[in-house]
Order: sequence, then C-alpha cells, then structure tokens
Amino acid sequence: MARQEQLSGYDQRMFALMNRREGVPLYRTAGRRRAVVGVHVVLTAAFVAAWLGTVVGELAWTGWAMLGLLLPWCVATGAINGATRGLLELRPRALDERQRAERDRVRAKAHQIMGWVLLAAVLVTGIAGFSGLAAKALVFQVAVCALVLHWLLPLWVAGLAARDEPDADE
Repeated sequence: MARQEQLSGYDQRMFALMNRREGVPLYRTAGRRRAVVGVHVVLTAAFVAAWLGTVVGELAWTGWAMLGLLLPWCVATGAINGATRGLLELRPRALDERQRAERDRVRAKAHQIMGWVLLAAVLVTGIAGFSGLAAKALVFQVAVCALVLHWLLPLWVAGLAARDEPDADE
C-alpha cells in the first residue's frame, strides 16, 4: 500500500471505505464470496431485465421492480468491493505492486471472458437476423446486456478470485 501521507484526501477516504471490516462476515470464506457474486449476478440480471421491460416492453411496473432491486444490489456491490479491498475502485497510487498486478490479472481474465461472450452474441444475433427474427429488438437487448457485462465482469472476476485473509491468530 502506498504511504497514506502521499495520498489525496479522496484516496484516503476511499481506501478507508474499501477496508472497513463490518461486512467481513459476508465474504469471509470463498463459499460466501461465490454466493455474494452469484447474488450480485442474479440481481444485475433482474435489474437489466426490468429495465428492458420498461424500455422495450413499455411495462411501467418494472420501474418499481428496479427500485426494489437497487438497495440489495448496492449491498452486494459493497460486499464484493470489501472482499477485494477496493481492488477495482481505488486509484493505482493507492494500491501496492501486488494489488496492481492482481488488478491486471483480473482485468485480463475478464477481457478474455468478454471476448467469448461477444463472439456468442454476434453469432446469436447474426443467426437471428439471417433467419428473419425481430433482429432490431434482439440486437438492442443483446447490446445492453453486453454493455452491463463488460462493466461488471471485472468486479465479478475479482470477487471470485479474492483469497481468504489469514486469521488474526496466525
């Protein structure tokens, strides 16, 4: 970790926020971290589906569903950020060399996964378009899902890659 004196006030506040210990019971073990990431994935999928229901389906009630999903989504996001100690949220100057290397590994893995997802999206939308299905709506929906996945995949990969912290007794 960079010396605290060299960090700006913003960096110090973010570092303190990302290293708070209140949420540790949520992500103490690998199983719990996987569960939190899984819950976050499900909440994100539900939120995107609700948003698409509002935009594409013109269903007004889905706006209320989005509002109901927001708080649990924020809690799950905070738990993942706590488990990774802000690996993806802190500026590089607030991270030590090991953390910067871990962030690079996480981003590379997420980039690799995203490449395969985008290939599948191109194939699905291409097949749908050539077969005469409603391609415009499908392309929009797939593009929105790809954008959300691109935005959150590094967080999910980091949450899954986070290691158990040693006990204070060790």
